[in-house]
Amino acid sequence: MSIPHPLLLDPILQQALREDIGRAGDITTDAIAPPHLTMQAEFRFREGGRLCGLAAAERTMMLVDPSVAFRSLAKDGDDVEAGTVVATVTGSARSILTGERVALNLLARLSSIATVTRLCVQNAQPHKAQIADTRKTTPGLRILEKWAVRTGGGINHRFGLDDAVMIKDNHIAVAGSVKEAIRRVREHVGHMVKIEIEVDTLDQLDHILSLPPSLSVDVVLLDNMTPDALGQAVAMVNHRLVVEASGGITPNTIADVAATGVDVISLGFLTHSVRQLDIGLDVAPL
Repeated sequence: MSIPHPLLLDPILQQALREDIGRAGDITTDAIAPPHLTMQAEFRFREGGRLCGLAAAERTMMLVDPSVAFRSLAKDGDDVEAGTVVATVTGSARSILTGERVALNLLARLSSIATVTRLCVQNAQPHKAQIADTRKTTPGLRILEKWAVRTGGGINHRFGLDDAVMIKDNHIAVAGSVKEAIRRVREHVGHMVKIEIEVDTLDQLDHILSLPPSLSVDVVLLDNMTPDALGQAVAMVNHRLVVEASGGITPNTIADVAATGVDVISLGFLTHSVRQLDIGLDVAPL
């Protein structure tokens, strides 16, 4: 996934700036910084991690003031050490200080997600499992957070409800049975749409595998299963479907899950439980 196009990125950043600037603007900075004062500041990692979000930080500053000069000293995907300056910004002191928090929030949030994704990818090696995100993202920031997962070496699951089918327990309850849920989906979607179904027991998996070809699915999601059960499930599937494991998985448990032979491991942890990296904006001499 490349950097989000400005048509997608700008509305997110504009909303974040409107939220922060409010109705009267930055009354603190406007009181302290003279209108024509210029400054230079450095975006500095105060702890190590994988960099992600420079484009969002730069674009934030440009939306506040197009005359501000933003200079990148690193690139998204770089692993940087504590103390590393990844970018500088030069221009109106009022503009830089007004855009500071939104730019830092995005840079720290996205770098945190990229960093923990990198850790999960490393912990899952040397097994084949790919590391994927989920839809458990911050409302309004999904495209950015999924960009961060890709920057960390992971892959993206669904972006929304409209790009793939995932049949869960509540869908089955509404349909009345697994067969009926799949039948309705098959009648509703086109041949280009993949279908995934969630199971949480080996008996449920056996039922899915016994269905006729007309009710086949593409992916089975094994939800909250133990590593032992996951290994048995992988053997049962025997390469007939893509096997995804999910549910309560963390960087500390992912190695055991990957060792079972699943194809994909999806973690809500990547976007709902990461600790924010400490990244600051420090004033520097011109």
